[in-house]
Amino acid sequence: MEQSSQPFSSRTQFEQHLRDCFARAEHRLDLFDPDFSLWQLGHSTVDAELRRFLAGHGRLRLAAHGNEHLQRQEPRFLRLLRDFGHAVECRVTPAGLRQLSDSFCLADGAMLVRRFHCDHLRGVAVFADSDAIKLASDRFESIWSESLPGLHASTAGL
Repeated sequence: MEQSSQPFSSRTQFEQHLRDCFARAEHRLDLFDPDFSLWQLGHSTVDAELRRFLAGHGRLRLAAHGNEHLQRQEPRFLRLLRDFGHAVECRVTPAGLRQLSDSFCLADGAMLVRRFHCDHLRGVAVFADSDAIKLASDRFESIWSESLPGLHASTAGL
């Protein structure tokens, strides 16, 4: 894949880049967002793509400041969590990380979709830029290591 960077500034562009990221992922998807409210993780198209990814032995990790949106607004995602609980892990950040306000998706260390601030749709999709992707990957690992287990199929009442 050729190295490139594509800025975006609309919801449609953000959603398209996320879907591209999900579609290209084969082994691992790492997602960080304060609450995932703009990600449409329960949309039928996203659900189908994530199921394809997980059925192919992919691993999905989500880190968020809170899981309320997923629990209340994304029943398909909760079913996905129930069906693929062995391959999906959700964590909640501690209070000391709640100031983090960006949002990003990493796929297989080869693609990054990042919104600069969770309240805005401006961001960038990065393909094969090892420096930018490594920086985001290291940042995700740091967030992940400090976060605590969060949403589980059993705690969602499933």
